[in-house]
Amino acid sequence: MDYKAVAFTGPSGSGKTTLIEKIAQRLVPERKIAIVKHDPSDKAVFDRAGKDSDRFFKTGAEVAVLSPSRTSLFSHRPRTIKEVVELFGEFDLLLVEGLKTLPLPRLGVFRGRIDPDYLPVLQAVAIDDSVPRPLPSSLEGIDILDLNDLDAIIDWIDAHALSMQ
Repeated sequence: MDYKAVAFTGPSGSGKTTLIEKIAQRLVPERKIAIVKHDPSDKAVFDRAGKDSDRFFKTGAEVAVLSPSRTSLFSHRPRTIKEVVELFGEFDLLLVEGLKTLPLPRLGVFRGRIDPDYLPVLQAVAIDDSVPRPLPSSLEGIDILDLNDLDAIIDWIDAHALSMQ
């Protein structure tokens, strides 16, 4: 399976999820998109207490819920990104939120200020007018994108996403 992949990084509340959502909404009519989100704090909740899948998961079993429109997997063990990607089957573009150690072209999303701790892993930043100008010289060699210009961000992704197999 051949596909392209790109990652998004930034502090909590910067707009990563919103940006990925907008990109997926724009591209899904013409491309098959897969999204992987990293939850480093293990705080995401996917089912309500007392529902069947929650009750099954609490037994310690691996649980899959199949329905006509979706498949949900609840697992007690961490999985590699490769294992997760294989579950998706065929797709064109993988959008990854987080997972800073993954060697993918990476777009940083910032509002208010650019956190310099992220810069070593970034090839581009997407910022809005809330980031003070002039921009720091530490951004030299990093592409600067307007967070509100979805077309430019998609063009950057198309030009820089890594081909994967």
